[in-house]
Amino acid sequence: MSEVVRLSLVSHAMTDAMAAGRFPNDEPLNQLGHRQADATVDLGVVDAAYCAPEKRARQTAELLGLPAAVEPQLADLDFGSWRGTVLSGVQPADLAVWLTDPTRAPHGGESVVALVQRVHGWMDGLASARGRLVAVTHPAVIRAAILVALDAPPKSFWRIDIAPMSRTVMNFRGQAWTLRSSG
Repeated sequence: MSEVVRLSLVSHAMTDAMAAGRFPNDEPLNQLGHRQADATVDLGVVDAAYCAPEKRARQTAELLGLPAAVEPQLADLDFGSWRGTVLSGVQPADLAVWLTDPTRAPHGGESVVALVQRVHGWMDGLASARGRLVAVTHPAVIRAAILVALDAPPKSFWRIDIAPMSRTVMNFRGQAWTLRSSG
């Protein structure tokens, strides 16, 4: 019987950008975010912890009591020139292209396909790990990981909702990732 890697992906807590419908910068958690992280579920035994480099992910990991190593591959989707902009401030045609063509990045940042490839590479690196791993990261990164586990097409990316402080659990048993639970 092969050893199982259990990966819990935790979405960072609430920020002002999320509450206002803005594309994020490297902002901290807001007051609600601090309360969310303080009231979160117990993660149990953790053999290794990682977090995205952004302040909101590092703060969430700290509030969870995780001695998390910063992992650049868990960084949020690069929103390029849209950083800090409210969703309604983006040209509708540009937004439509971005939401329907996962290969495009009209904002000059990262495409969904590039994000999925980055996350896939990180998950491949975990395949030789053992035990219970936790990663505090962003909704976009968790969506990408779900697509990897399900071998789903990148166009499915926007059909997955990831709430602040939600936990998505995946297992790796020798050959493939499986989605155990999400929510």
